[in-house]
Amino acid sequence: MQFVFEDYVLDQQRRELTLRGQVVAVGPQVFDLLLQLVSNGERVMSKDELLKAVWDERIVSESTITSHINAVRKAIGDTGEEQRLVRTVARKGYRFVGQIKREEGEPVSLEPTAPAVALALPDKPSITVLPFHNLSGDAQQDYFADGVVEDIIAALSRLRWLFVIARNTSFTYKGRAVDAHAVGQELGVRYVLEGSVRKAGNKVRITGQLIDASTGTHLWAERFEGLLDDIFELQDQVTENVVGAIAPQLERAEIERAKRKPTDSLDAYDYYLQGVAKLHNGTREAIDQALLLFYKAVELDPEYASAYGMAAWCHFWRKLNGWMDNRAVEIAEGARLARLAVTLGRDDAVALTRGGHALAHLAGDVDGGIALLDRARLLNPNLAPAWYLGGILRAFRGETDAAIADLTHAVRLSPLDPEMFRMQIGMALAQFFAGHFDAAGSWAEKALGNLPNLLAPVALVAASYALSGRMDKAQQAAGRLQQLDPTLRVSTLREWLPIQRPEDLARFAEGLRLAGLPE
Repeated sequence: MQFVFEDYVLDQQRRELTLRGQVVAVGPQVFDLLLQLVSNGERVMSKDELLKAVWDERIVSESTITSHINAVRKAIGDTGEEQRLVRTVARKGYRFVGQIKREEGEPVSLEPTAPAVALALPDKPSITVLPFHNLSGDAQQDYFADGVVEDIIAALSRLRWLFVIARNTSFTYKGRAVDAHAVGQELGVRYVLEGSVRKAGNKVRITGQLIDASTGTHLWAERFEGLLDDIFELQDQVTENVVGAIAPQLERAEIERAKRKPTDSLDAYDYYLQGVAKLHNGTREAIDQALLLFYKAVELDPEYASAYGMAAWCHFWRKLNGWMDNRAVEIAEGARLARLAVTLGRDDAVALTRGGHALAHLAGDVDGGIALLDRARLLNPNLAPAWYLGGILRAFRGETDAAIADLTHAVRLSPLDPEMFRMQIGMALAQFFAGHFDAAGSWAEKALGNLPNLLAPVALVAASYALSGRMDKAQQAAGRLQQLDPTLRVSTLREWLPIQRPEDLARFAEGLRLAGLPE
């Protein structure tokens, strides 16, 4: 039985919740709770009924029920204030008040790359590191706890024998009560690492535990305490112990290669973490703020390769979206930062990825950019941005099959990535240059569903639909394109995007010309 409400499908047999065809990750008890509410939508369900149905009458606290109701609401886009779908009935219980349609049969998938509920395990040890809980009592310190996890993910990812889920997918579980077994099934990994960070003054305590998701067995647990000045040593200890728990036979030399400190300046590192938190947002305001933070990081540490790479990438993103105030000056500055990143960061996968991709766009060196991203993938084969940004550059070079393969692999590494719009833009480019215009338009529209003001997917919608004969949509997109960037012209496409093959450039120009973009 399937229960359809708004854009959601709750599949009882598959134990799957989807939003417009894409799987929504929920724990088993959250799923059961939602199923009980939806299947009994005609009446109020008491807490006692829910306890019996979901927790098998086990003793759980009032706060446990409340937190799981909140998790249900979050999964279906509802809130305790709005109560659009799940309503609290005072002193009685809860009722699902949305319009429900019951259906039989298989759900229709609208998302080509949406992961299955239970992904097959890779042919090597696999792990996800969940966001650590910030126990400092200060929400402003979230970025610090997030940074601890990011460094552990980065250190583990350098081990070529280990499959590591990318940071952005792991962070979709932030702030949620999750079950390790469900996470293992949803992400296709055997091991789950979770923990907490407590920061008070100049002291920090990091706790972590490793769980075999297939059995629920706790394999390892440890607590590390120290001063902030020793934070990198603490993170190295966590990484070393986790790796040792997964493969005790691992030689010390392999563990040592996982210990890479990004900088010796804690203040610079703090600015870098705050900048990364802003960068993931993708909006103009967030990118402007991130750029300032990365500049502060390199001012304190002039050899901080990753910070140079991220700053260069901010300039690229401003160029791509028509946000530059002085193009010539900012392009030159972005290229300068990118060259510093790849020079200082020869063995830094993040610096090579962001700096190399920025150089391809800002300096027009697509071949050089691909070479740098290929090196980044050798250094860190689990770094999802190295795969999808490399795929985008290969699309610009006309290698559409390789581009689609790289982008598909990036999605496998980070199947729940909140920055999926970047992979969708890349897939739209690859499909367009392969001559698959309907598919290109569909992928571009998916990207715009995440961030509606991005220039590249709007242009791809216009050109794709014009070339496939859907002129109403094409002209509407072209009008939107001119609103977003009134200076964009067919004749300046080569200055905007580093399209390498003349036939690809001509095809893109033809599509935009047909859609109504001025010459």
